[in-house]
Amino acid sequence: MSEQWRLLRHGARSAYENMAIDEAILRCVTAQTSPPTLRFYRWQPSAVSIGYFQGIEQEVDLEACAARGVDVIRRLTGGGAVYHDYEGEITYSLAIPDDYPGIPHKILDSYGILCQGLIVGLRSLGMPAEFKPINDIIVNGRKISGNAQTRRFRGILQHGTLLCEVDAPLMFTLLKVPNEKIRDKLIASVEERVTSIKREMGAVDRERVTQAMIDGFAEALDIRFVPGDLSDHEHALAQTLREENYATNTWNYKR
Repeated sequence: MSEQWRLLRHGARSAYENMAIDEAILRCVTAQTSPPTLRFYRWQPSAVSIGYFQGIEQEVDLEACAARGVDVIRRLTGGGAVYHDYEGEITYSLAIPDDYPGIPHKILDSYGILCQGLIVGLRSLGMPAEFKPINDIIVNGRKISGNAQTRRFRGILQHGTLLCEVDAPLMFTLLKVPNEKIRDKLIASVEERVTSIKREMGAVDRERVTQAMIDGFAEALDIRFVPGDLSDHEHALAQTLREENYATNTWNYKR
């Protein structure tokens, strides 16, 4: 019998709200006051997120971000700095208990299973998606999705991006690079190594792509989704986490 998960389709929120909501859901899932949850969302305004162990001033051109109205935030998960473009990606997160049936205890082993939902979804759209360790999904040899995970509060939080369009010059305007010569090489490298829904399909139908991902997770993980919303407690907890953590310099400049 299929497991039942909650499905949240949240549209666009600020970086501070998005990261606070992800943590609030994780805490409530592990407290058994909320069911396992898959959430889809966007970033408005666009944002740069850095991994939990990174230093914001070392990774991000803060002046360039401020000039373009781009938020900057530290994630709860590890990994590198990522530019989240409002038009350029679909973001998902999932939260489950750390003893969820069939999910390996080792993070590196679990990526291959939890990313299968995206792979099945992309294949249903006609793209020959494959998992590439540690935590990427590739199509025709190029990266289309990056994913990050953390184990906290006796739960698993994994979130990741599905690239709809890629603006490499803008990305390397917002991220710190040593000099213009290196910037040009990095842009060329990204344009060679990274792909997108638009590049593979010629157009981006967000609703169609998101539904394909939902169906992909349902098939890959043998789950049944029930559309829902945040509980009152999750709303309140997310607001507290946003104000006391994610929107503060103490959190974002902690390293």
